[in-house]
Amino acid sequence: MGGGRKPVKSLFGKLADGTQVHSWALENGGTRLKVLSYGGIVQSLEIPDREGRYANVSLGFDTIEDYVAKSPYFGALIGRYGNRIAEGRFTLDGESYQVDVNDGVNSLHGGAQGFDKHVWDIEPFTEGSDVGLYLCRTSVDGEMGYPGTLTTKVTYTLTRHGDWRIDYEATTDKATVVSLTNHVYWNLAGEGSGSIHDHRLEIAAARYTPADSGLIPTGDLAQVAGTPFDFRRTKTIGEHLREADQQLLHAQGFDHNWVLDKGSTAQPEHVATLHDPSSGRTLKIATTEPGLQFYSGNFLDGTLVGSGGTIYRQGDALCLETQHYPDSPNQPSFPSTVLRPGQTYRTTTVHSFHA
Repeated sequence: MGGGRKPVKSLFGKLADGTQVHSWALENGGTRLKVLSYGGIVQSLEIPDREGRYANVSLGFDTIEDYVAKSPYFGALIGRYGNRIAEGRFTLDGESYQVDVNDGVNSLHGGAQGFDKHVWDIEPFTEGSDVGLYLCRTSVDGEMGYPGTLTTKVTYTLTRHGDWRIDYEATTDKATVVSLTNHVYWNLAGEGSGSIHDHRLEIAAARYTPADSGLIPTGDLAQVAGTPFDFRRTKTIGEHLREADQQLLHAQGFDHNWVLDKGSTAQPEHVATLHDPSSGRTLKIATTEPGLQFYSGNFLDGTLVGSGGTIYRQGDALCLETQHYPDSPNQPSFPSTVLRPGQTYRTTTVHSFHA
């Protein structure tokens, strides 16, 4: 498997205002990871197949200009609030807040200038047999309409086993809402290799949150049994993708939050397995979070050319975003996303790779 190498920094490009964007290359336990200071973006993640051949299994671009102008959150750190907030409005401690609206009438992934659109401060580290990066950013009070100055530290670690671990931490000086995640688009056969409909997926969840036509949860926790949303036993993503189910019609496929059976936990617990039969690659996800957003790449429309030089089309990748539920600030029955002064927001997600 090999030991970890010290992270290597290089210039990736410059923003329009001249700000430099750097790339950090990490390698450990057979996994190779490239991270950008812009948006904390995973620009590539390479793992071997059953024959030991490496491929980049995450969608992305090879220029900073494409990330700025076109990216549908490829590989990005998402904040302050992952997923959607209805009409960008919520009430907290009797005060109403309006955050940036960037998805029809709703707010998505923190607004038009979310955490994915900022340059992060990055410090590399080696700790025992692990290597990694500390990513830090302060979001000032009122940014994108959110209350409180939020001080955020995200740690990307590559372990000696080749696992990619993400530890999220945040504190605030004023009551606010927060839900951080990462938005890697996975194709375990390799980015640009075609559809993920033959990938096999399992999710440890007996319920999910149905959504309206704007993909805002209705508030119900519906049973997956007897629906296309039942992934409690491994099945191909394409098996029920074209069924005439109203929920699939709303999202043009899967773009929903699964209510994980384990709930919120102090330590990461296994919640999902993704397998590509063609390459033999398997991804296992463990998390402390109560929810998992499975998105089947429905809005990839053939207008983007990826890092490998091929066009990305609908269903060419999928996302498995660990999270609190969408629109939780407006859904009192959902697990709370409120963070108060004196508290520390902490969540962890671990991606393990096998072939």
